[in-house]
This record gives sequence, C-alpha cells and structure tokens, in this order.
Amino acid sequence: MGFLRRLLGSDRAAAPADPASAGEPTAEAAATADDEERARELELLREEQDRLDDLTRRQLRYSEYAWEPPAQGGERRADDADRGAET
Repeated sequence: MGFLRRLLGSDRAAAPADPASAGEPTAEAAATADDEERARELELLREEQDRLDDLTRRQLRYSEYAWEPPAQGGERRADDADRGAET
C-alpha cells in the first residue's frame, strides 16, 4: 500500500489536518444534503399523488386488509382412500 501511495503521490504526512479542506462533509453540508433529500422525496410523493386516481390510492392504502378466500382442496385428494387400501 505504501508503494502505491508514493507512486500516486498521496502521502498521509501530506494530508491536511483541517477536515473541511480534506473533503470531509461538515455538519452544515450534511444538513443541506438532508434538506435536499427531503425536498426530493416530497416532490416524488406529490408526483405519485397526481399520477394515481382516487380508486387506485384507496386500493393501495387498504391492500393489507384485503380478504383472500381460503385455499380449496388442501392436501387431501379424492382418491386418497383408494391408495390406502392398495398398500
């Protein structure tokens, strides 16, 4: 690793001590990025709201409460009794 650092010109001793000049994000920059991300998410939610009609929104909202009929038949079959007699 040291060989590659020297070859590429980066050295730990030459690294600046100031985190702002080293390219590390500051608290202010992180807050700005969070605000931009929230604004983008809000914009996406508004676009989706405009795209979907009322019926589709209600279907998505209540999809977890949808009723499903029970599975028909189960594991037992009509000819199970016949197989038991042959064995």
